[in-house]
Amino acid sequence: MNLLTGWSRRKSYAPLALRLVVRRSEIGLTLLAALIGALGGVGVVIITRLTLLAHSVFYNLDNGGRLSGLKSLPLWRCLVVLGLGGLVIGVFGLWITQVMKRNAVDPIEANALHGGKMSVRDSLIVVIQTLISNGVGASIGLEAGFTQIASAIGSRIGQAFRVRRQDLRMLVGAGAAGAIGSAFDAPIAGAFYAFELVIGTYSISSLCPIAVASITGLGVTRLFGGLHNEVKIPLLSSMKWHDSLGVACLSIICALMAIVIMYGVTQSEGLFRRIPGPAWSKPLWGGLIVGLIAAGSPSVLSSGHEAMRLVLEGRYLTSLSLLLLVAKAVSSSISIGSGFRGGLFFASLYLGSLAGVGFGAILAPYDLAPVNETMCALIGMSAMAVAVIGAPMTIICMILEMTGQVSIGGAVILAAVLSLLTTRRLFGYNFATWRFHLRGESIRSPIDIGCIRSLTVQSLMRDHIRSLHPSVTVLQAQALYPLGSGHRIILIDEEGRYGGMVSIVDLHSCHDEEKMIGALAAWKNAMLTPQMNIKEAAKLFMKFEADALVVVEDYISCIAVGQLTESYTLRRYAAELDRSRRELAGEDRLSV
Repeated sequence: MNLLTGWSRRKSYAPLALRLVVRRSEIGLTLLAALIGALGGVGVVIITRLTLLAHSVFYNLDNGGRLSGLKSLPLWRCLVVLGLGGLVIGVFGLWITQVMKRNAVDPIEANALHGGKMSVRDSLIVVIQTLISNGVGASIGLEAGFTQIASAIGSRIGQAFRVRRQDLRMLVGAGAAGAIGSAFDAPIAGAFYAFELVIGTYSISSLCPIAVASITGLGVTRLFGGLHNEVKIPLLSSMKWHDSLGVACLSIICALMAIVIMYGVTQSEGLFRRIPGPAWSKPLWGGLIVGLIAAGSPSVLSSGHEAMRLVLEGRYLTSLSLLLLVAKAVSSSISIGSGFRGGLFFASLYLGSLAGVGFGAILAPYDLAPVNETMCALIGMSAMAVAVIGAPMTIICMILEMTGQVSIGGAVILAAVLSLLTTRRLFGYNFATWRFHLRGESIRSPIDIGCIRSLTVQSLMRDHIRSLHPSVTVLQAQALYPLGSGHRIILIDEEGRYGGMVSIVDLHSCHDEEKMIGALAAWKNAMLTPQMNIKEAAKLFMKFEADALVVVEDYISCIAVGQLTESYTLRRYAAELDRSRRELAGEDRLSV
């Protein structure tokens, strides 16, 4: 680990000539994004092949079979593999917490707070944890590992070329685009994944690099023979107007189910935290519980690629779909809640297909859902995945690319839109931002707010203040600070504690010359602290309706250290927002 730490801290840069090509030319930046996308594709191939190898070894699979497509598994094997796998995850996690002082930064957090800077070393740790978790069959996906390492590679290469901040954020998105495009054989979906979830917006300047990265990532996986079996579904008819009500009802129900699942993950985490015993033992218990469920239905294991393919091809009994939905949802919640590493990306697609078929069978006799089971499955996939992932265009393109049937576009779009509206109105988060919220972070998207957070009150305030003791008389204060000498006086006692603020205009409007100026003080309880960022300061100015506020060391001591005006704060805030807007639109890029 010391060797890795030393390597990760060593600064290495590309030759100056190459750096200039990338910095000055959009073509050079696009070629760099293509390289990152290709490396992301290589990462996807390696991770997938290692996981499939682990499945074959641990579960004795023959002829390249997929774990979630098995009809049965021995109970002892499920308990042994998942139990021991959970124990390995727990011990490995304990070791990591002792040697690493920070958690790995994921692509969304990196682009929102850190200007696109990620650690390859930390990301490799995430990949190893994801490999172990999925390799033993935990009910979670590999996509978190795919995007983590691909984005980290993009960040590291971007730093080696010393690209601009906005370009570094874009290269992080290029890595994610290459990973998702190659993982799902869907380059358009990979590009939209980068725009919606990693970069936060679409712009003309980022279109070429992101699109090329997604295509090269897919090209690499196809060069190695591809990753998944082709999904063969019957030709579906396009949606008619009278089908809209059924699509809407099914979409809203699936979105509500997604909210329940996301909330269930949180409850599962809380439950495992309350279980007595050391933290490293929690994945062991989680693995054993998932093993018991998997013995009844192996379709809950791993991501569920083969199980979802069987659902779309109509090979599962409709009557079992809701039972499998509950089993998969519980297994995924327990896997994540107990400490296995992974996400719900592909799991949400499989869960959605089950929910669509199950609830569709219930609603179809009342003309509240399409009669075709495959159509119900695709609508459920759209609604569930959009609610969990929070990327409607990504999911729309992914389903259309996976099925190759443009005729169902209307139904898929309607399902995605209604799911997004339902989730935003009733829950307010997708799975990633919900996790940030539980950690106390206010990140709602990958939009770059790192610069705004770095603009603190301490960096903006004036440490020179006009101050007087509250016991000074009005006559004395008027003599010391005549009209035109400033705008306000800060009242400070003998210990330096803040006691309010007096406007010089109000001071000279007072005719009681013997009155102490402490009686004229306003905003006694309105204070800023140096650690506040500019956005928080702007909110306090609006709350207290003040033109200026004093800055104190903290709210306990109330020692005055400076002051800050609302006009300057808003001017700097507007300038930073305008800079961010220009970067997103690509207006600051110099093309030659």
